Amino acid sequence: MRLLLTSNGITNPTIRRALEELLARRVGEAAVTFIPTAIYAMPDGGSYGWEVMQEQARTGWGSVNILELTALPSLDSGHWVPALEQADAILVGGGNMPYLSFWMQESGLAGILPELLQTRVYVGMSAGSIVAAHSMYVNRPKLEKTGIYEDDQYGDSAPIGAGSDTTLGLVPFTVRPHLDADYFEHVTAADMQRQAGLAPVPLYAIDDQTAIVFDEGRTTVVSEGRWRLFDDSHDT
Repeated sequence: MRLLLTSNGITNPTIRRALEELLARRVGEAAVTFIPTAIYAMPDGGSYGWEVMQEQARTGWGSVNILELTALPSLDSGHWVPALEQADAILVGGGNMPYLSFWMQESGLAGILPELLQTRVYVGMSAGSIVAAHSMYVNRPKLEKTGIYEDDQYGDSAPIGAGSDTTLGLVPFTVRPHLDADYFEHVTAADMQRQAGLAPVPLYAIDDQTAIVFDEGRTTVVSEGRWRLFDDSHDT
């Protein structure tokens, strides 16, 4: 199984080279299926959705197919499974993490991904990286009181009845993106260390110029920025 987990996608040449090594081909020769679902549960999500689709065009994929998870329960699998089977990469975009988690399960995609990823690369962006990992954080007291799944570090609050903290469990660690980003209030190294204290497994905190490569069980970090590994209260 091969994964590239990022904060913000293919943001520099180092990350691009790592992706091409996983694909065993150039990005311009690869077909990608892009899943934007998480962005629609964000304020102004439709506008951001258009921006991230334009970003995929600028990345220069050989071809791009859009897969919207919320539509899948109303469709026959023959309408959408072939697009995944024909892809070289499955790119899961950022946005509202508990909402993405919910629709990964509700759509049925979570159930077929492990088989698909035997021969395809999973590329995560932000929420798409978090949901691929061992586990994810939600505000447990708020969930018990209100039924709302919320990751208050990033301000991600899922709509009532459309939230989850179930991850895909594709890697044996957790991921926290956007380290030190100026557009989030609680993403300093100290904030990430506090989150690591709540995680049952090692936690990688990565900035927008960093990616985690998971290649057949081997984990490496590629970066033109900053990252931290928090493991049993010891960080790197």
